[in-house]
Amino acid sequence: MQAALAAQLPHWGSIDVTHLVFICGHAGTGKTTLAKRLIGPLMKATGEACCLLDKDTLYGVYSAAAIGALTGDPNDRDSPLFLQHFRDPEYRGLFDTAAENLRLGIGVIAVGPLSREVRERRLFDHVWLGVPKDAKISVVWVSTSEETARERIAARGNPNDAYKLAHWEDYRQRRFVPAAREREGLLMFDNTSPTPADFDTLLAEIVRSPQSPGVMLPPMPV
Repeated sequence: MQAALAAQLPHWGSIDVTHLVFICGHAGTGKTTLAKRLIGPLMKATGEACCLLDKDTLYGVYSAAAIGALTGDPNDRDSPLFLQHFRDPEYRGLFDTAAENLRLGIGVIAVGPLSREVRERRLFDHVWLGVPKDAKISVVWVSTSEETARERIAARGNPNDAYKLAHWEDYRQRRFVPAAREREGLLMFDNTSPTPADFDTLLAEIVRSPQSPGVMLPPMPV
């Protein structure tokens, strides 16, 4: 019985590439939905165990308690105070947790806006991230129109979005579309008008090696 079961399982020990996939983009673009759709097919396509690390899941409760103790507003995720003192430690924890899994041979799909890191070209830097040098990194930039993003943010009713909606003109200044050098190596994914068949295209680009720089992909269903 055990031998028959073992024969059906993937040969994890034979895997020589571990994937680190960043799902990045602004609020309301469908990052988490995309990551959840991707993880099962990615494991099947690569024969590799993978975990999903969503920054909000990892640090949301802690950050709510900490910022709430400081300001009385546990839902603050966008004020200057939060951005100055909480943002970078959250991301460093995300990278360190990803690195621990990668060293164990477990692939990672990491979800977070990461707009500053995309702009500064940090996410392809194995040393800066602290991840194994042989990890295959893919960075997916998920986008949609500003109008669609705002509609989705308002519709989901997450208290953490209250600052964004109340200070939209300030928040929208942080929204950007990667261009020129910022876009090199990114998998650009427009999620405004998705079609079901496009998911396979994205999966193929992540699994394919080497990755072509600046590939523009069609959207995927949310």
